[in-house]
Amino acid sequence: MATLTVPVTVPSPAEDCEQLRKAFQGWGTNEALIISILAHRNALQRRLIRSTYSQIYGEELLKSLNDEISGDFERAVILWTRDPAERDAMLANEAVLKWKPGNPVLIEIACARTSSELFAVRQAYHTLFKRSLEEDVAAHTTGSFRKLLGPLVSSHRYEGPEVNMKLAKSEAKILHEKISDKAYDHEEVIRILSTRSKPQLIATLNQFNNEFGNAFNKNLKSDPKDEFLASLRAVVRCFCCPERYFAKVARVAIEGLGTDENALTRVIVTRTEVDMKLIKEAYLKRNSVPLDRAVAGDTSGDYENMLIALLGA
Repeated sequence: MATLTVPVTVPSPAEDCEQLRKAFQGWGTNEALIISILAHRNALQRRLIRSTYSQIYGEELLKSLNDEISGDFERAVILWTRDPAERDAMLANEAVLKWKPGNPVLIEIACARTSSELFAVRQAYHTLFKRSLEEDVAAHTTGSFRKLLGPLVSSHRYEGPEVNMKLAKSEAKILHEKISDKAYDHEEVIRILSTRSKPQLIATLNQFNNEFGNAFNKNLKSDPKDEFLASLRAVVRCFCCPERYFAKVARVAIEGLGTDENALTRVIVTRTEVDMKLIKEAYLKRNSVPLDRAVAGDTSGDYENMLIALLGA
C-alpha cells in the first residue's frame, strides 16, 4: 500500500551521508541529489543516515538541511527525514500551539495511527518538548474540543479483531439517542469514539446505519458550519475510510484558493509508507485525475519533485 520506492541495492549509510555532504558543499546546493537519496529510503534507513551523519560530521543532518534548503521543499524534506513518531509529535505540537477549532491534525494522529504508533508519538512528544501531549492539549484547547481531543490523544485502543455484536447494538442505540438530542459532546459519545477498537467501532457504526436507516456521519451534518461536528466526522472517517479521508484532504489542499502546502505535505509525508496507493486510488476515483498529475499541476520546482518522488513516480 506504500508508494515509497527503494533501490534494490541500497548504499551504506556512510555512503549516503558522503553524497549528502557533497550536495551541501560548493556554490549551490544539489537538491536533486538530496531527493534521490532521502526520498528513496525507508524510515529505518533514514534513521541510520541521521545517526551516521552525526557521528561522521558532528552535526545533525536536519540542521544541515535547514541551512541549505528553504521553503516548502525544506519542510517536506525535514518532515520526511524525521522518524515517524517524532514527525507526528512535531505536527501535534504545531497544531496545539496554533490551535483553532477545525484543525484536523490531532484527530489524524489520534485516529489514523495504531495504538502502538500513537503511544510512540506520546513518548516522542515527552522527549522533544519535556511535556506530555495530553497536558498541552488540555492547556490549549477549550470546550467541546477539549472534551473530545483529550481522550483521543491519550487513548490506547485494543488492536485485536474481536467484535462484540451485543455491545455494538447497545452502543449504536446510545449514539442514536445522544445525536437525536443534539448532545454531540456527551460523555458517552466521546467514550465510544475514543476507547473502542477499530473493528468494534466499525461494527457499532454499521449497526447504527442498519437499525436507524442513516449513516452516523450523515446525522452530523445538521449544521455544515459547525466545526465540532466536522471534527466528529473526521474521527469517524479516519477510522472507517482513512484513504478517502486523506484523498479529500489532498483535494481540498490542491483545489482551494491557493495551494495549502502544509496540508498537502502532511498527507504525503505521513502516508507514503502506509497507504498512499489506496489514497491515490481513492483520489482518482473521486476526481478522475491522478493525484500525481494534480500535485504536479499545483506545485513546482524542488518541492514538486520531492512530493512526486514520494508518490512513487
